[in-house]
Amino acid sequence: MKKSTKNNYIYILMITVFSLLIYISLKSGIGLHKIGSQVAISDNSGSLGMFSSMIKNNLAEPLMTLLMQIIIILLSCKIFSSIFNYIGQPGVLGEIIAGIILGPSLLGHYFPDAFNFIFTKGSLENIYLISQIGLILFMFVIGLEVDFKVLKNKFNETLVISHAGILVPFFLGIIASFYIYEKYASQQTSFLAFALFIGISMSITAFPVLARIVQERNLAKTPLGVLSIASAANDDVTAWCLLAIVIALTKSGSSTSALFTVGLTIIYILFMFLCVRPFFRKISQIRANNEILNKSLIAFIFLTLIISASITELIGIHALFGGFIAGVVMPSNLGFRHIMMNKVEDVTLAFFLPLFFAYTGLNTNLLLINSWSMVGICGLLIVIAIAGKFGGCTIAAKAVGETWHDSLTIGMLMNTRGLMELVALNIGYEMGVLPKPIYAVLIIMALVTTFMTTPALHVISKIFEKQKRTVSAKRQKIMLSFGLPSTGPNLLRASRLIFGESINQKQITAAHFTQGMDVNMITAEHYEKDRFLPIEEEAIQQNAKLTKVYKVTKNIISEIARITRNEKVDYLFIGSQHSLKNNNITKTVKSSYLNSLIDKIQGKSITSLLSDKTKEILNRTECTVFILICPKRLERITHLSIIIDSDNDYKLLDLIDNMAASLTSIQIYASSKVDNETYNHKINKLLEKDPSMTDKIIMQRYSQINKLMIKNKADKLVISTYSKYKDIIELYKTKNAAPNLLCVRFKDSTSKL
Repeated sequence: MKKSTKNNYIYILMITVFSLLIYISLKSGIGLHKIGSQVAISDNSGSLGMFSSMIKNNLAEPLMTLLMQIIIILLSCKIFSSIFNYIGQPGVLGEIIAGIILGPSLLGHYFPDAFNFIFTKGSLENIYLISQIGLILFMFVIGLEVDFKVLKNKFNETLVISHAGILVPFFLGIIASFYIYEKYASQQTSFLAFALFIGISMSITAFPVLARIVQERNLAKTPLGVLSIASAANDDVTAWCLLAIVIALTKSGSSTSALFTVGLTIIYILFMFLCVRPFFRKISQIRANNEILNKSLIAFIFLTLIISASITELIGIHALFGGFIAGVVMPSNLGFRHIMMNKVEDVTLAFFLPLFFAYTGLNTNLLLINSWSMVGICGLLIVIAIAGKFGGCTIAAKAVGETWHDSLTIGMLMNTRGLMELVALNIGYEMGVLPKPIYAVLIIMALVTTFMTTPALHVISKIFEKQKRTVSAKRQKIMLSFGLPSTGPNLLRASRLIFGESINQKQITAAHFTQGMDVNMITAEHYEKDRFLPIEEEAIQQNAKLTKVYKVTKNIISEIARITRNEKVDYLFIGSQHSLKNNNITKTVKSSYLNSLIDKIQGKSITSLLSDKTKEILNRTECTVFILICPKRLERITHLSIIIDSDNDYKLLDLIDNMAASLTSIQIYASSKVDNETYNHKINKLLEKDPSMTDKIIMQRYSQINKLMIKNKADKLVISTYSKYKDIIELYKTKNAAPNLLCVRFKDSTSKL
């Protein structure tokens, strides 16, 4: 008997015996409590009613209510976030809108029964507490993104720009408070507290949104991008410290008590920087070679975060400030921060923050803006916010020597508020400083100033586009777009072969794109360093100068098409995701099966062997495109094969001019249907340019490509246009096929894919 069969019998016997014993035991025990038996019998008649009653009771349970709310909130935020990402706006805006729709402005007003069923009275307290935990974690991530090296490099400029972006709007906000306070807030809070919160709400910059926009516009490594990010980081640190002081002044009720709070805050910050930061720096140095931090260290970091948040809450400023400082004092080691952000960020962005947005929306009633005076106040605060932040930062940037284009761009980037504004507004609302109507107005202001950033940047770029054009002679541009890091060096070697020494007179751009909109600055920097390392090493060996382009984008194909169009790229090199690994196939597949498989493929376009992504790139670009199908590492090429099958293919001969110097042999395979006179004329013209190629060129005509045998050499490259798909398939069908294939789609080619 097989062991598996024996085990099955043992299992069946065990289940049978113990089921019988359990049944006998329960049946014997039922008689011990006759009342329970009678109740069970009497309740059997209404089992459906009992089940319905149980469902209703379960729905009323606090846990079930919370779970239902979370499901609805997450689904709504995901839908609206996707919509806003699709139209080129930060997803955070969609999540804020989703929260407002779920709140009293829409759902509560038009469907009150549904609103009261989902968000029952008192249930929002649970959402609030969970969202606060999420915000503490998020502020920890924001602290991790603050790079003091960037601040040091641009300290003078950023100090002027960031503080102008705080002082000017802060002052204008206080001036606006004189007009608003008496009518809307005098019954609720003191003028000092109200004016300070209006001022701070005007001064906030959303560092995460700004950093993401800088990445999307490929500005991260430019002087403009570095200055913008440094200014935003400086603004963040200053604004949160200022907010802590404002909270202390508001909560304390007296200047003496506020001084104690501020003094304790300073002691706390000094302790975090002078004691905690060096401690974690030592740990990061010890574990610098470890790819993964162990669970004990992760637990200790989280404990530090919670303790930091608790201290700031205890001494009279918000717990969020403690989370922020805990992130700031973490070691500057990129790998350390990258690992920590991966641990925290995904769950925070995907789960906790949508709950915060929903809670914000549930407290925002846009219907309170129900008079022309409220509409006027809304417009006034929006104008003040834009004038103070955009105007102040723009003028400051111009004053420190930036161009008008860069100054306007910095001002507009600093004007974006997003989530950070909501955090400050919610603190003011929780403390009772901001009345509901003013709170709603400020939420609209945050949405407007965030939404306008991307379109305004496009307008600024258009206005100054002509000024960026140079009158110098145009240099041809080559773009190497790679996905896998190993593909980059292959593309660089192929471009070097095609253009020879003339490549030094061309602009070479190496481009890599990361799919997704939720990649933070630290993670993006980590990706960039990792992806570009192989091609940078190859460029050093070739003494080639590369311009790197790295961008986080929601659509890689659209980004490639946009760059080739806007930058007027002449030649695009890409790698195919599908390679024709015939040699590998023959080892595992019978020859007859392989032949039948090739026969099925034969007659179809070569594009059927390419990925959908590659085909779409070809359809959406107009420049000459080289697609490298390379099953293995492409080394120095000395043997070249070119296939001529039509008049369009003669363009391939033009490539030989640059390649000839590095080639040992050039095999030209011409179809028998090619006109003999034209073919000879083209070859003779080629030899007239460089007679030394006579010994290198090997010409051969063919009528059936399957009779064409090419020696198997690792340093051979086959070049063909797309119209030669049958030849290429047969070429790879051949037992000794060449290992590397380069397909060319010429700029003026009329062939359809």
